[in-house]
Amino acid sequence: MKIYTRTGDRGETSLFGGSRVAKDDPRIEAYGTIDELNSTIGVARATWASSPIDKQLETIQSDLFDIGARLAAPGNDRFAGVNPQRITELERAIDAMESELQPLTSFIIPGGSPAAAQLHVARTVCRRAERRVVALENETATVTYLNRLSDYLFVAARYANRAHGVPDTPWIRR
Repeated sequence: MKIYTRTGDRGETSLFGGSRVAKDDPRIEAYGTIDELNSTIGVARATWASSPIDKQLETIQSDLFDIGARLAAPGNDRFAGVNPQRITELERAIDAMESELQPLTSFIIPGGSPAAAQLHVARTVCRRAERRVVALENETATVTYLNRLSDYLFVAARYANRAHGVPDTPWIRR
């Protein structure tokens, strides 16, 4: 099988099931941004190979494939999307990381260690993915998951800074 099919050369692509839509269709924008988020998390994992949260990030990447499949198959029950239990698991992971961090007293400037900076980028891509999915109807569980995931990525960035001995930089209004 060749990687190129030439079927998208006129600005259209196929959803699961065969229907054709424009490549700028809101559904394509949504699952394309999920794909971008997945890749961004992959970069974050590559910058912190010995991470104690690497397994969690790998599971999140699998969740994102589940979400992408669901978004690419509207009206098809074959792909259920992410398991709602994963939202609770993300909350537990957030709580565990936060228990090791100093409480926030101000906004922080994204950055710090390479891993933290990349996790902050992933967080912002996650927020964009959430906005794209909100534009689609009947995706409540996916929106909730993405909302919690962006919180997870924020805390994970702070956690990465702590692990690398890099303090968070507070935002100081000038």
